[in-house]
Amino acid sequence: MERRTIGAAALAVGAVGLGCMPMSWAYSGSRQRGEESLRAVHRALDLGSTLLDTADMYGPFTNELLVGRALKERRQDAFVSTKVGLLVGEQHIVANGRPGYVRRACDASLRRLQTDVIDLYQLHRADPEVPVEETWGAMADLVRAGKVRALGLCAVGARGRRRSGGLHDATIRQLKRVQQVFPVSAVEAELSVWSPEALDTLLPWCASRGIGFLAAMPLGNGFLTGTLRPGEGFEPDDMRARHPRFTAEMMAANQPIVVGLRRVARRHGEGVTPAQVALAWVLAQGRDVVPVPGTKQERWVTENAAATALRLTERDLAEVAELPRALGSWD
Repeated sequence: MERRTIGAAALAVGAVGLGCMPMSWAYSGSRQRGEESLRAVHRALDLGSTLLDTADMYGPFTNELLVGRALKERRQDAFVSTKVGLLVGEQHIVANGRPGYVRRACDASLRRLQTDVIDLYQLHRADPEVPVEETWGAMADLVRAGKVRALGLCAVGARGRRRSGGLHDATIRQLKRVQQVFPVSAVEAELSVWSPEALDTLLPWCASRGIGFLAAMPLGNGFLTGTLRPGEGFEPDDMRARHPRFTAEMMAANQPIVVGLRRVARRHGEGVTPAQVALAWVLAQGRDVVPVPGTKQERWVTENAAATALRLTERDLAEVAELPRALGSWD
């Protein structure tokens, strides 16, 4: 697989990563099977999808434990990205950016992941009660201690900003602040055919500073694969069951996007899928961009990895750019 580099430290990863969250959190609990997910991780590593993206809050904790089972056997094959800063309660999620907590959380993640170093440690969300510089400083100390190789920042939640503009203004403000403390190697934010807003300001800001970009939800939480059908519904614990873009009406209204991706796929031959076109589009947005599609099945890992061989033409890219904008709010 093609290799790409993240940040000034030139950390090399496969061009398509693996989002591990669906293996144990936020999606259809009845379909979460540990052994099947473990096979998916091994398949990703076999294919060169070396970046494994997890977080201590996924589960919580169980996702890191699962990834750790694979790392115990294949640590040298993997690039491990995990996150800190969010605590999951029964009915709520809260931020914790206190330096002491960050240090304890890192040690706990290292134990669960069965490794002595985390390749990329990301701040999931800043704690409004703690200056972000203090949290980032504690994370920087972990790099100096040899427990972490590089630091990343997840984009700030964009609630209420999509219509008013300035979607990523808060994230850029945070980035400017933490860059004064210790270099940012990567930013993780949503980027896909139906959510391209990061192209406006955030991705150019990162690219101009040599900061890698991890494209979260590059397949639109599964919608852009063309495998979801309006009206089929989701299990109650699946986050899409409460998501405005995944009502039957919005899924039906947004089908022209999938139809357009399928049309481009057909031009590239039998077996090329809408999902691969969607990932190839993300890959085409810059050499520092690494899509991180989430899945828990080997078949989708294999399909996603094959997208690195798909080269979209100027005609393809223009056609994707002309697809209708997605309807329905993410908020």
